[in-house]
Amino acid sequence: QVQLEESGGGFVQPGGSLTLSCSIDGFVFGVYNLAWFRQCPDRSREGVAYMKWLDDKTFYAASVEGRFTISRHDRNHTLYLQMNNLAPEDTAMYYCAADRRYFGMSEDYEHWGKGTQVTVSS
Repeated sequence: QVQLEESGGGFVQPGGSLTLSCSIDGFVFGVYNLAWFRQCPDRSREGVAYMKWLDDKTFYAASVEGRFTISRHDRNHTLYLQMNNLAPEDTAMYYCAADRRYFGMSEDYEHWGKGTQVTVSS
């Protein structure tokens, strides 16, 4: 059974940093495309960043490029999202996702975690 579990969310002041983790179990970690999404109240879920398993290329939403970094640790089966210079508009529930074939910023990933809340406020 595939399981994704996010952690690392919390409360941070504007300009601060957080690192989110996504522990992944139940499949061959290295051959899945991985992604982070977020959802604010009353808004649809949006793609933040994704990483292709085939070549490790990474892609970011324009709103986070230069501030967020997606990475993975194959041995630990963990996906990360390093978030720097956080702003109030980054406040959202953050989700990790995985799919064997699909990669991109839409919600076509097969496997999802339950999310971790990030709140940016002074």
